Amino acid sequence: MKAKILLMEDDPGINNLLTMQLKSEGYDVTQAFDGNQATDLFDDSFHLAILDIMVPIKDGFEVLEYIRKTSHIPIIFLTARNEDLDKMRALGLGADDYVTKPFSVVEVVYRCKAHLRRYFQYTPMTDNHVLTVQEITLDKTTCEVVFKGQVINLNAKEYEMLVFFMEHPGQVFTKQQLYEHIWGDDYFGDDNTIMVHISRLREKLGDSPKNSKYIKTIKGLGYRLEKS
Repeated sequence: MKAKILLMEDDPGINNLLTMQLKSEGYDVTQAFDGNQATDLFDDSFHLAILDIMVPIKDGFEVLEYIRKTSHIPIIFLTARNEDLDKMRALGLGADDYVTKPFSVVEVVYRCKAHLRRYFQYTPMTDNHVLTVQEITLDKTTCEVVFKGQVINLNAKEYEMLVFFMEHPGQVFTKQQLYEHIWGDDYFGDDNTIMVHISRLREKLGDSPKNSKYIKTIKGLGYRLEKS
């Protein structure tokens, strides 16, 4: 799938240069030159936004707040303003990154790639409330997990881990990725926490690490929930 990017920058030279470079990388870029254009053009088909603060009509902060009402896509601020208060305000309102002018176009493109990679990696493959993988059914509205026709009890982290696996069946995740997503904190090599929760989850699914039918260990990489 071609990623779709909204680029709001009032300087035509910078806007066109970034657009050309991003398009050469295979991205679909929609250009906006002021805040009204950006909010008029934005919809849920976009996967990333690049916003300048100092643009006419509505500034970057207002556009950021508008996008955050309905979307969790990555947002990169691109601006000549280097004040810490601006950075803090942008990040506090929900920006994901902050690039100060003058900048390297290549650097901006690589930041886009990094954010899009994480966005697609962690965005569920389905938005269904009821997930089913093999003999496991999980209802996200009631938080009920049924395995082989029987309701099983999971603690909060076991449940979050299972939801994450079931939203991405067949995808391998490292211990770091699991920890940072489920615990929402930086990973400092705390393998034991992940291994204990994987072990408990496997036990409740009647699974075995040596002959796993559900949560498989991928040696040297991490873990994967088997699709079938």
